[in-house]
Amino acid sequence: MSLDEMAQDRRMAYGIFRLALGINILIHGVGRILGPGAGGFAAKTVQEFMSTPLPHWAVYGFLLVLPFIEAGLGVLLTLGLFTRWALAAGGLLMVCLIFGTSMRSDWTTVGIQMIYAIIYFLLLFYRRYNLFSVDSFVTRTRVAV
Repeated sequence: MSLDEMAQDRRMAYGIFRLALGINILIHGVGRILGPGAGGFAAKTVQEFMSTPLPHWAVYGFLLVLPFIEAGLGVLLTLGLFTRWALAAGGLLMVCLIFGTSMRSDWTTVGIQMIYAIIYFLLLFYRRYNLFSVDSFVTRTRVAV
């Protein structure tokens, strides 16, 4: 296998990994919006935080916008548009989710959220392989002009 083939494989692997996360996060958000609706999702999920010291209004407000944030980040990651900032925002979103879930002492869910945090880390760390993306297309088009 040549060095060029290895580089192409890394770029392809990155694109598939980014696409998988993007679709996952997109469906998280869209499923909540189209399913119970953002309000229904927030009203149901806020009950899980009643035993925490977090203010009800803050938890409800966060949960109300969460599906739209997820859908937006999912679209950006699926397309590979503003990838750096979408990954950073997604990683920070995971920090917020991990904080809230830790306040509930739901360690199983925290473990799953940590896996998502690792995925965001890896994609941000290896972003130099982000060839199959709108970002890369725009950069190549700007350079060619």
